[in-house]
Amino acid sequence: MGARPLLNRRLAGMGTTVFAEMSALATATGSINLGQGFPDTDGPEEVREAAVRALREGRGNQYPPGPGIPELRQAIAEHQQRRYGLGYDPDTEVLVTAGATEAIAAALLALLEPGDEVIALEPFYDSYAACIAMAGAVRVPLTLRAPDFRPDLDELRALVTPRTRLLLLNSPHNPTGLVLTPDELTAIAELAVERDLLVVTDEVYEHLVFDGAHHPVAALPGMRERTVSISSAGKTFSFTGWKVGWVTGTPELVTAVRTAKQYLTYVSAGPFQYAVAEALRLPDSYFDAFRADLRHKRDLLAEGLATAGFRVFRPEGTYFITTDITPLGESDGIAFCRTLPERCGVVAIPNAVFYDNVEAGRPLVRFTFCKQTTVLEEAVDRLSRLSRP
Repeated sequence: MGARPLLNRRLAGMGTTVFAEMSALATATGSINLGQGFPDTDGPEEVREAAVRALREGRGNQYPPGPGIPELRQAIAEHQQRRYGLGYDPDTEVLVTAGATEAIAAALLALLEPGDEVIALEPFYDSYAACIAMAGAVRVPLTLRAPDFRPDLDELRALVTPRTRLLLLNSPHNPTGLVLTPDELTAIAELAVERDLLVVTDEVYEHLVFDGAHHPVAALPGMRERTVSISSAGKTFSFTGWKVGWVTGTPELVTAVRTAKQYLTYVSAGPFQYAVAEALRLPDSYFDAFRADLRHKRDLLAEGLATAGFRVFRPEGTYFITTDITPLGESDGIAFCRTLPERCGVVAIPNAVFYDNVEAGRPLVRFTFCKQTTVLEEAVDRLSRLSRP
């Protein structure tokens, strides 16, 4: 095969994800997996039954329409209007994808040329780096720093160059739990308009804001025509395996994203699309109860981690808690997470894997709390066994 590496050089160093490594470690050691963010219970029974009904009735068992089934595109448009006052045409401004992950990939592959710069909030979800690399673009991190992880808006402005094409936002933010404020979003929007930048915004945790509220950047002046908004059903309805996501934006933006998307999966999740259409129309009481349950679990795990000796950064949103292991006499999050299962039977994720600026994330470790209360209580008990210096 010659001396040339088999893997495309743009993906060099992006082997098996840390999520796969840590989940395998959890299985091998019988540990509680508080690393990868997936619930350990299914979502609403009526939503699951809607999928079963679609399967039995033969709806979605063959290829669904490329943009997504009309029922789901209509439900997405209704959701955006009802929640945020954003009006989208379900026929031309909504696209259904194989989860938010495909939506992000398709958006970046469609909108970027080699050499374009993308400013992203760091730490960033690992697929962002991979998708920017596959597009041949250059990621430019805006580092969020403990303890509050607020973005430095002056630094953001300084990072914009003539090569900057796109801002990649994530709020509520994984892994820090940051929720961008209206003032922060306004400043970001004004910069995007001033410098004529596109914005791709990952809003999969939109219904998991514990303090304050979720504010879509697309609703701000001048932003609708330059923003690709992305969300999904997985986090909101606890059916992460269904992989049903969506894009909303202007017809021009959605057409661009669809052009790339059609050569990735083409279509997916046929019967599940019908179920998600019903899920999006659940009453507000569902979303309120879902948020309240996760808020209780956040507080349970946060208090347990603090008691165990971690420095805890209580999140405003998502279902992750970032901690600092320095008070435990530790400094290397990757080494800490690799030994944690043997030490106390719990798996977590080192935040360093989400950073280009590795030193900024070296002592930080992320735990998820989207698990049953009894599981979290057992994890807290196990973590209490960690010895302090």
